[in-house]
Amino acid sequence: MRALITGMGFVGQHLARYLTEVQKLDVVGVSLYKHPEENFFNNFYFEKCDVCAQSALSSVIERWCPDYIFHLAAQSSVAASWYDARHTIEVNLFGQLNLFEAVKKANISPLILIPCSSDEYGKVELADLPIKEDAPLKPNSPYASSKVFQDYLAYQYYDSYGMKIIRTRAFNHTGPGQSHLFAASGFAKQIAEIEKNLREPFLYVGNLDSRRDFTDVRDVVEAYWLVLKKGKIGEVYNICSNKAYSIEEVLGILLSFSKTKIKVEKDPVKIRPSDIPILLGDNSKIYKAIGWRPKIPFEKTLEDVLNYWREKV
Repeated sequence: MRALITGMGFVGQHLARYLTEVQKLDVVGVSLYKHPEENFFNNFYFEKCDVCAQSALSSVIERWCPDYIFHLAAQSSVAASWYDARHTIEVNLFGQLNLFEAVKKANISPLILIPCSSDEYGKVELADLPIKEDAPLKPNSPYASSKVFQDYLAYQYYDSYGMKIIRTRAFNHTGPGQSHLFAASGFAKQIAEIEKNLREPFLYVGNLDSRRDFTDVRDVVEAYWLVLKKGKIGEVYNICSNKAYSIEEVLGILLSFSKTKIKVEKDPVKIRPSDIPILLGDNSKIYKAIGWRPKIPFEKTLEDVLNYWREKV
């Protein structure tokens, strides 16, 4: 059996490792950029391809004819989407459209996972928490809007063409290898640099009041596999922990792992034009469907993120 992953970034590399080492699948990784870590996977094959290049992506799909497709290729930063909304929507929406059309052209019928996002829910009243899958979608950033487009396009191709598509809405996830553009990893990188005297002992932050439901990326990729194997075609599933931490709490946990004295400073540049006060998910649907719940404690996740940056910087 063969799986194809579009997007070999942070989540893609963890997923490739899980599928090759744990599930013993052959995996084809499709990415615009090749990462050195890819060379360490057994049964892993790399294709350099831009998902926005329709003919090139069709060629890859026709040559490999995968049994499973995990469409992870995306512009995944909310912050970056504010600076270049057009690029975010082009990659996220039209890259996915190209994938669906490539599958149709190849006349194959793989199981397809479309990872959408909890950001689609937008601002939710406290009385409506935790968020279930039937909550209204109220995106409040270009990134969130692009994920709503993906969500609805995936459902339409399932409904119109009978494609075997399952959607997920993952809440915040982090782990070793995540870009420093994301809060937890960004804090950890700054701490590691301060510990090595690579910067002054000041840690710069944005809004610390927001609360987010965090899951370890290694738990998330297991959920991706299990929901594709056991979930119901056409359905959407939250992937979350049922617990929300404030960004200030995340920072506090990371600082507790360091013996270096660090002062926290607000950076106006890191404040977004619009932010969601709280995202807290309900994972009862996915648990009932496939028995999945996260296993890795959040403190362990953050410790691993910090240790990753300690080795990296």
